[in-house]
Order: sequence, then C-alpha cells, then structure tokens
Amino acid sequence: MKTPNKKLFDQLGLLAGIVLFFVALLANPFQVDAKAAQVLAIAALMITWWVTEALPMPVVALLPLVLFPLLNIASIKEVSSSYADSVIFLFMGGFLIGLAIEKWGLHKRIALSIVNITGTSGNRIVLGFILATGLLSMWLSNTATTMMMYPIAASVITVIKANHKGSAKLDNLAIGIMLAIAYASNFGGIATIVGTPPNVAFAGYIREKYDYTIQFSDWMFLCAPLALLLMFTLYFVMTKWLYPNQLKADMETRSVIKSEIKALGPISRAEVRVLIVFSCTAMLWITKDIINTLKVIKLDDTMIAMAGALALFICPSGSQNDGESKKILEWPDTSKMAWGILMLFGGGIALASALEKAGLIKQLGEWIAGFSGNGGLVLVFMIAIVSLFISEVMSNIAQVIVFAPVIGGIADALHINPIMLGLPMALGASCASMMPMGTPPNAIVFASGYVKFGQMVKAGFVMNIIAVILITAFCWWLVPILMK
Repeated sequence: MKTPNKKLFDQLGLLAGIVLFFVALLANPFQVDAKAAQVLAIAALMITWWVTEALPMPVVALLPLVLFPLLNIASIKEVSSSYADSVIFLFMGGFLIGLAIEKWGLHKRIALSIVNITGTSGNRIVLGFILATGLLSMWLSNTATTMMMYPIAASVITVIKANHKGSAKLDNLAIGIMLAIAYASNFGGIATIVGTPPNVAFAGYIREKYDYTIQFSDWMFLCAPLALLLMFTLYFVMTKWLYPNQLKADMETRSVIKSEIKALGPISRAEVRVLIVFSCTAMLWITKDIINTLKVIKLDDTMIAMAGALALFICPSGSQNDGESKKILEWPDTSKMAWGILMLFGGGIALASALEKAGLIKQLGEWIAGFSGNGGLVLVFMIAIVSLFISEVMSNIAQVIVFAPVIGGIADALHINPIMLGLPMALGASCASMMPMGTPPNAIVFASGYVKFGQMVKAGFVMNIIAVILITAFCWWLVPILMK
C-alpha cells in the first residue's frame, strides 16, 4: 500500500515526465532536427519516469510500442523486433536455470556448505557469507541471491546473540554479515554476462551496434577475478577496518549450520539433475569458443542458455507427485520469473536504436569527447566513477540502457575500443554500495534493521572508491588483451 508521500511523489514524477516531454518536443532546446527532437522528448519522458519510478519500469519500457509508430519514428514491426532480441532470450535462459536451482533448494545446500567449510569465528562467518553469496550471484540475480541468503544470515546472527557470553562486538558482526550479503551479491553478479541485467544490456548493445559478440569466456576471464578481488577487499574492509567483530570460533554456531545441513537430508535426485544441467550449461558457455573452432557446430551464448532451460522442462525430477514423476521445471514455475525485466530490455533496445538512428548519440559523443583531453586512462576512470555514483540514485538497468549509446558515441569519436569505455560503465552500474535504493540487495539488508543509514553510507563510500579503482585498472590494462 502506497503512503500519501509516495503517492504525491509518483504524481509529481508523472507530471515532470510529461512537462519535459513537451519542453523537448516544442522548445527543442538542443536545436536538433524535428525527428531527433521527437526521440529526445520520448527519451526524456522514459528516463524521468524510470528515475522517479512514477510507473513500474517495465510499463515505461512499453512506451516505444505506442509512441514511436504514432510519431512515425519507426514502424510497429521495427519497434516490436527489439522486444524479441536474442539477448533477451539469453537472460530468459539464465532466469529459468535460476528458478530450477531455487525450486529444488540447491542454493541453500550450496550456501550452507560453504559457510560450514569456512568455519564459525566471526571473520570466517563473514567470509563464508561473502563467498557463498558471491558465487551464487554469478548465476542468479542479485536480488534472488540476497533473498535466499538473508534468512540464513538472520538465523546465525540470532543464535550468536542468544548464546555468546564473551566480549565480542556482536552489533559489528551483524552489520558486517548483512552488508557482506548485499555487496557480495552486487560484486558476484559482474563476474558473468548473465549475472546481472546491466551486463546483458551492455553486451546486447555491443552486439547490435558493432556486430561484435562479447564471448562468455572472455567476460568471465576478465570480470571473475575482478569480482573475487572485490569480495576479498570487502572482507578486509568489513572485518579488519570498519566493523571488526572480535568473535572467536563458537561451537553453538557450528552446530546450527550442521543441523541446517542435516535437516536438508541427502541430496535429492532433482538437485543432482539440476546441478548437472547447470554445470553443463556453464561449461558450454566457457568452452564454446573451443567447440566452435572444430567447425562441426556453431554455438552462441543464447543457444546454450535456452538449451539448458529446455533441458529443465524435459528432464524428469525423479520425485513422485501423485504417482507421476514431475519435470525439473513445469510451466507454472515460470510465474515467479521476472518477466518485467525482459520487457525492460526490449524497451531499452528500442530507445537506443531510435537515438542512434536520429544521430543523437553521435552528436552527444562528439560533444563529451571534447572534454576528454587528459588521456584514455583518465577517461575510463571518470566513466567508472560517474556510472557508479549515478547508479546510487538511478536504476542500474535503465542507466546502462541510456548511457551505453552515449559511451559508444564517445568511443567512436575518439577511435577507442568501445568495450574499454563501456565495460567500466556497465560494471560501475552494478557496484553501488552507499544508498539503500542503489540496488535491491542494499534495500533488502537495510530493511532488516541491522544496518543504519549512516553505516551503509560509510561502508558503501569506501567500497565505491575501491571498486572504481579496480574497475579502471582491470578495464584499461586487460580489455585490450582479452577483447581484441
């Protein structure tokens, strides 16, 4: 239920979007041609409604289907094709695999096992949650991963507070665990193309604009080490610097973890089969380039994702339901899938295409490029820091959708590899750590009550600066090597 303040904010957001639409359309403040002014007006409307969340983001993403044909910007056939782009089906396949992992409880078994291995001292508990959360988030959405890990973390914190009798700083432990879950969800997602929506959106833009496919393996070889480095840096910041907990190993906590694992029972047939499909899909993504060199078949990431998803609907789970063996996934399971995200991608691709065809992206890129005379490394750094801090207040998906064409325009104007400039923009958009509204994981752990606003801002600012520095270094020195 919306509060009166929220209703008022939504109404103001709707009005602001409409006002900006007519200002851009009628006043033409940038003095562009009529067609470009129309595209700018629609972009202003969509971006305003995205930023203010005056309407659900997927709903705003459907506007091009109405306004582009109405204003003769593009035909309905051209616009609708954006909503069936191959990159959308790549993400759909990843969503379905994630649903299967969640449905059969494989995620909980993996998470508890990792925490059990790391140990039960305060620092090791934090490390366990970082690793478990980060590794899951490489394949599942960061929101789903945080929702899965939060109840486990809350139960561990409760048990420790109820049974510990020493002088450990238990409030710091709770803060460290909760922030570790949120930030590790964000950092883990950057490791793979399918790990978070901004990755998919950026990869899709590069494929459409430059006819270049960023290989799954190339992305992972570059970004997985970056994600792991960010996670270990997060461990140091939480446990050694900002929120040291001073909690020694505790047998009570270990017994809780062991009892949770025991309660799961032996691994089920369904879990084994999900794990096999998941592992095969991941291995095909990683080894696809080697397979393609044999020239027997030609695979791409979308084909592999959809093959993995289809296998889940075909393969029996091994569990019995009224005497019949169920499939691993059944169609009613898809009611839990984030269909709105897929629509959001479609709207973003349609908007980016219209901006490009109107010549606006090229003009904007050339204008911004005029301020980038301090060298490529400085430009990469500025893109990363601007992207990261903007994403503190703006949806990271919408941000990448809007800024990817701008960054592409800058790269074209300066004759720089667009991936070198675009990748720090995409990665920075997923690393917002200061504000509760920066990412869904931030909001989830903030709502838990364990973390105060000022604590999140302090820890988030430190992690933001570290993330910008690492992203800049990785993109500047490794992109030319891996993505020629």
